[in-house]
Amino acid sequence: MGTGFHLGAGETNAPRILYHSVAARSFRPLWALEELGLGYELVVMPFPPRAHVKDYKSLNPLGTVPLFLEGLTRMTESSAICEYLAARHPEAGVGVAIDDPAYGEYLNFCHFGEATLTFPQTLVLRYGRFEPAERRQPQVAADYAAWFLARLRTLEPRLAEHEYVAAGRFTAADISVGYALLLAGHLGLAAEFTPAVTAYWARLQRRAAYRAALEAERTAAIAQGVDPRASTEV
Repeated sequence: MGTGFHLGAGETNAPRILYHSVAARSFRPLWALEELGLGYELVVMPFPPRAHVKDYKSLNPLGTVPLFLEGLTRMTESSAICEYLAARHPEAGVGVAIDDPAYGEYLNFCHFGEATLTFPQTLVLRYGRFEPAERRQPQVAADYAAWFLARLRTLEPRLAEHEYVAAGRFTAADISVGYALLLAGHLGLAAEFTPAVTAYWARLQRRAAYRAALEAERTAAIAQGVDPRASTEV
C-alpha cells in the first residue's frame, strides 16, 4: 500500500499514518489533521478494506477504517482520534479544555456525531446498498433513514442560534457532526435537512481545511490506484 505524505507547517517529519477509505468515517481524522496543520501519511484503500486489502487485518484486527498510528499510539475510533489530536495540540483551538464550562457539551457532540447520527446511516448503507440484492431490506433502510433525520432535527434549535454545535466556535465536535452530514449527502438525505442544519453544513463545507481534506483524499486515492468516488455510491 502506497502513501500520500503531507508535511504540516513548520514540521520536519510527521510520524503519523492514517488508513482511510473514500467517504468513510476516517474522513473525520483526515479533516482534523488538516484543521490542525499537522503532517501525516495517508493510505487510501478500497472499501471495505478487510475484503479488498490483503493483510490489512494484521494491522487492524477489526478490518475497519480509520486506523491511526502515531508512535506507540494506535486508534480505530474516528471521533476519539479527533478528540486526541485536538487535546494534543491545544494551540490550534479545535478542542475544549477540561476546565472550560463548555467541555461537557463539546464531548457530548463529539460522540453525538458518531453514536447518534452516523450509526443509523450505517444500517441504511448495509440494508439499502451493501448487502446482496436478495438480502436487502428497503423498509429497514427507510426506517433508519427516518431515525437519522429525526435525531438530526434536534440540532435545529441550537444551530438556529449558534454557528457551531459547542463552545461558540468551531471544534472537533463539528468535525464529528459534519462527517455525518457528509455521509447523509452521499445517501441522498441532504434534501431533508432543516434550514439551520442546511446553513451549518454549507458553513462547514466552506472551511479551507475541509476542502483540503477532500483534495488530499482525491489525490492520494488516484495516486494509490483507488477509485476516488465515494464508496457509498452504487
